[in-house]
Amino acid sequence: MFNRMLASIGVGNAKIDTLLEKARYMPGEEIRGVIKIRGGKVEQRIEKIELAVMTEYIRESNDQKHKHHVAIERFNIFNPFVLMPNENREQNFAIRLPHTAPLTIGRAPVWVKTELDIRGAVDPGDNDRIEVVPTPQMNTVLEAINLLGFRLREAECEYASKLGRGVPFVQELEFVPTTQFRGQLDELEVIFYSSPNELELLLQIDRKARGFRSFFAEAMDMDESFVRLRYSNNDLAAGPHALAHQLADLIARYV
Repeated sequence: MFNRMLASIGVGNAKIDTLLEKARYMPGEEIRGVIKIRGGKVEQRIEKIELAVMTEYIRESNDQKHKHHVAIERFNIFNPFVLMPNENREQNFAIRLPHTAPLTIGRAPVWVKTELDIRGAVDPGDNDRIEVVPTPQMNTVLEAINLLGFRLREAECEYASKLGRGVPFVQELEFVPTTQFRGQLDELEVIFYSSPNELELLLQIDRKARGFRSFFAEAMDMDESFVRLRYSNNDLAAGPHALAHQLADLIARYV
C-alpha cells in the first residue's frame, strides 16, 4: 500500500526511455526508434504511450515576446496494458516527421516527446532533441537565394495562426542582400510550405526606402510585397542556377 502511494507521486514509478535510430531528419522523413519501459515497485495500468513532435514559437503581446511550446503532431503508440513490478518492455515504432516541422536553424528547436499515461500516478516522460534539415527541394531554393547574394540573418518561428496550415506558427527565414539587390531591398523573407510532391514559397519582398515618398511608404509598412510561388519537384530538378534566374526576374519587378 505504501509503495502504491509513493508511485502515485512519482516515487518508485515506471520509467521510460526513447532511443531514436538517428538524430537528423528531413521534413516528411520517417523517424524510427524503440521505447523502453521499466516497471516500478508496484503493478501499474498504462493507459497509453504517446509520441509528440514538439517545437516552440514566439508570440508577441503587449510589446513583449513570449515562447510557447506546441505539439506539431501526436502519435499513439501503445494500447492500454498492465505493467508488472520491475517488468521490462520494448516497443519499436515508426512515425513520420510532419512537413510542418521547422528547420532547426536559428532559434527553432525540435524534439520528440514521449509521454507515459499512468492511471492514478505522475506521468513520466522523455525528451529527445532532433535536427531538422532542408529537403533537396528546399536546398535548391536556399542555394538559389545564396547565388543572388542574400545572406541568412535570422530564422524564427512566429505566431501566425492564419498562415500556419494546421499549426499556430510559421517559420520565417530572413535574408539580407549583400550584392545584386543591395541598396534596393531591406530584406527578403521566405516561408516554406513543404509537401511530398511540391514546395510552395511565400516571399515577403521588403523594398528599401528611396526619397520622401518611399520613406513614407516604409513608415506605413506599404513597402512590402507578398508573392506566392509553387514549384513541383520536377520544376526544382532544373537546379539552383535556373531558379536563381527566375527569382531575380521576379524580385526585380518589385524593387
